[in-house]
Amino acid sequence: MFCYPVTVEEDAESQQVLVDFVDLPFVHSIGENLDDALLNAKDALETAFDALMKDNQIIPAASFKNDCPSVSVPVLIAAKVALHNVMLSNGIRKTDLARKLNIAPNVVERLLSLRHKSRIEQLETALALFDKRLLVDVQ
Repeated sequence: MFCYPVTVEEDAESQQVLVDFVDLPFVHSIGENLDDALLNAKDALETAFDALMKDNQIIPAASFKNDCPSVSVPVLIAAKVALHNVMLSNGIRKTDLARKLNIAPNVVERLLSLRHKSRIEQLETALALFDKRLLVDVQ
């Protein structure tokens, strides 16, 4: 769900590698070579997630494209995005979640912040309130 397909092309003029996200057409990256461009694309994806979360917008799920490269996010970010999306879908505010978890509202802020290193167990507990489980897939 959090492995986003990308298109990759080399700019003939600048010799830079350009990366565009199929599911997020407003997210782009560039690099000196493919590895550099994909690394930058991961940062661009996380930045886009952060902006969408601040605007209280649902973060779109990744489509499955078997024939193109993809960029995945770390499991902690995936869990935070999943919690954000389920909260929006259920009309739950951060203060409501804090009350349900019996924690301070600032703890919920950190729990949803992509820049904060939350404990995965806290995210699992929060997701469980919505009958959701965090599953990790190793490929």
